[in-house]
Amino acid sequence: MKMMNLVIGVVLIAIAITALSSVYTVREDQQVLVVQFGEVVAVEPDPGLHLKVPIIQNILEFDKRVLDFDAPAAEIPTLDQKQLVVDSYARYRIIDPEEFYRRVNNEINAQGQLDNIISARLRAVFGDVPLATLLTEKRADLMRQITADVDRAAQNLGIQVVDVRIKRIDLPEENSQAIFRRMQTQREQEARRIRAEGDRDSRRIRADADKQQRVIIAEARKTAEITRGEGDAEATRLYNEAYGRDRQFFDFFRSLQAMSRGLDGQSTSYVGPPAGDFYRYFGNAEGAATVVD
Repeated sequence: MKMMNLVIGVVLIAIAITALSSVYTVREDQQVLVVQFGEVVAVEPDPGLHLKVPIIQNILEFDKRVLDFDAPAAEIPTLDQKQLVVDSYARYRIIDPEEFYRRVNNEINAQGQLDNIISARLRAVFGDVPLATLLTEKRADLMRQITADVDRAAQNLGIQVVDVRIKRIDLPEENSQAIFRRMQTQREQEARRIRAEGDRDSRRIRADADKQQRVIIAEARKTAEITRGEGDAEATRLYNEAYGRDRQFFDFFRSLQAMSRGLDGQSTSYVGPPAGDFYRYFGNAEGAATVVD
């Protein structure tokens, strides 16, 4: 009896295991292949519970979502023979899991194939344009062309390439240093040229300023001499006119002027008798010469 119960229990466990292994679940973000002896016998893209033959049939799960692939950086030449280190990435989805399984088997192999396709298309497109074009808005048009080309080439792998983008474009280290040195030399030459032009303009401006200064000073001196001459002429006219009206008074006035200037009391001292023509008005109102014994 115990042996019978044991056999029944083993049979029930086997039946349970068999029943469980014949059921599988497909998630919303998955698509499943049913494989029997290495051959695809069914494709289940719809989510839910599904049945398969236990033991002899296996399931392979593939993602429905858009997947990312970071391509390794590669050196790519341009039309003007500039070597660039291009770092790119792609986004793709598996649209035909059966073809995908037959062609590449898994995502790792698929990404290896995708890397070769992207590298080939980048070389083909970048090799037809100079470096300057890649630094303008035209690069967006080139990336759309590359995306379309990569998508067509990848369709036989059972995948759809949604987008191909460039993350970064650099020059190789040795090229970067050479370009940096060339740019530095060009900037130094430009700086020397600007300084030379500045010195030339400075000398020209100084020369013009000196010329204008000399002209202004000469004109001022000319005007001053003319004004001074006119003043002297006017003074002489006035003196002559005054002398003509009253000779004695004019002589007296001029003598007082000479005394006030000669004996201003600041630094001049005179010791002696007031004799001589200079002091003739001291002793005589008529201005006659005074004789001192």
